Amino acid sequence: MTANERIQGQPWWVVLVEGIVALITGGLLLVSPERTAAVLVMFLGLFWLVAGIIEIVSIFVDRSKWGLKLVIGVLGIVAGILTLQHPLWSTALVATTLIVILGIYGLFIGASMLVRAFRGDGWGVGIIGVVAILIGIFLLANRMIGIELTVTLTGIALVVGGIAAIVMSFRMDDSSPTGAQV
Repeated sequence: MTANERIQGQPWWVVLVEGIVALITGGLLLVSPERTAAVLVMFLGLFWLVAGIIEIVSIFVDRSKWGLKLVIGVLGIVAGILTLQHPLWSTALVATTLIVILGIYGLFIGASMLVRAFRGDGWGVGIIGVVAILIGIFLLANRMIGIELTVTLTGIALVVGGIAAIVMSFRMDDSSPTGAQV
């Protein structure tokens, strides 16, 4: 399902609200990245806590894979509580972990693209592979700069995506059952 098909299946006002939330969140990430990231991590902690509780409660509804559900639920509750009790530490840990994962991902993707290039997929794939490896090395070597860059790029993406969603909400087909009824 493409993004356009997903948007067309929603009422216009849902797309508008999503766009406004994305625009506000992106703007806050650009204006006050530290505070906004801390608030987002707090929401993540709350999400983990609630998801963990729901996972454990779901054992009583469906007993299949109850052991896995119990472990996931307990981990979610513990992660949620720790995140909510230590917001600054959690913000640094989540951001650093994300950068390390992205750095390792860049190394693996770059290496696989280089292998593909040497197997005949072309020099373009090889160039992209080298760039991915360089980005991976950069992120792993400069985690703080990587965090700042990632937060800034996320803010820009949210602002652009929010504006696009707002514009899309007003352009949705008025004749469709889920279209705008202005």
